[in-house]
Amino acid sequence: MPEAPPPDWNFEQGLADLESVVKELESGDLPLEKAIEVFERGVTLSDRCRKELEDAETRVEILLNRSEPAPFDPTKE
Repeated sequence: MPEAPPPDWNFEQGLADLESVVKELESGDLPLEKAIEVFERGVTLSDRCRKELEDAETRVEILLNRSEPAPFDPTKE
């Protein structure tokens, strides 16, 4: 189970950290054990970012549904 993000974590920093992980892995200069550690960190960051995006999408959907007017029904007048 992934560890909880620190209280000061935010999506933008997580994305920047994930990009850094990708660059580090793409360099090909890491020993195997270090590459696995970095990869695990990348998976954790990816999971956190995906969760943050899903939460934001849910909030937007709720706001949009709340602000949509009810469809006109002439039988209710």
